[in-house]
Amino acid sequence: MRPDLRVVAGMIPEGSRVLDLGCGAGDLLVELIANRGCRGQGVEVSTEAFHACVARGIPVVQADIDEGLPDFEDGAFDVVVLSQTLQATRRPVPVLREMMRVGRVGIVSFPNFGHWRVRFDLGVRGRMPVSATLPYRWSETPNIHLCTIRDFEELAATEGLRVAERALLAPDGRAAAARVARRPNLLAAGAAYLLTRD
Repeated sequence: MRPDLRVVAGMIPEGSRVLDLGCGAGDLLVELIANRGCRGQGVEVSTEAFHACVARGIPVVQADIDEGLPDFEDGAFDVVVLSQTLQATRRPVPVLREMMRVGRVGIVSFPNFGHWRVRFDLGVRGRMPVSATLPYRWSETPNIHLCTIRDFEELAATEGLRVAERALLAPDGRAAAARVARRPNLLAAGAAYLLTRD
């Protein structure tokens, strides 16, 4: 399992009902179901990843989260996860609203476009960054709405969401060193947020 998914898993209480939006091959759900007593459900748009989940016995539906979550009732889940997914959606704000509609709390993680390495690549090299957290060339990336930590926190406040917990991520996806918290927008390669409604 990717290191950033371990950080996300650490934010989820044992025994929770979890919906993972953009669950990929189901790595997070496998961990939560097998080792944390959670009941999990995935949503995935990719046919290949959907079949990978089915082969692993993960409950999953194939759907585009940009179209909303009409099959899920209000408050149907304890936790809804958007791990490295929000930036790849066409309409991030409606997706965020739907996440908070169907879940009691939400977890969002994303690469930080304000990280010093990204700024260096753009400002000095004049190139779109390619790194561990942004591994695709500009012409191949699924990421269409990149943001910084500052941008996301402003959006969360605008949407009436409270940050209950924030984990800053190092370039390898693990929890960042404590010194990163002094200037998170510049020093963190990514972040994961536990969000509640105000």
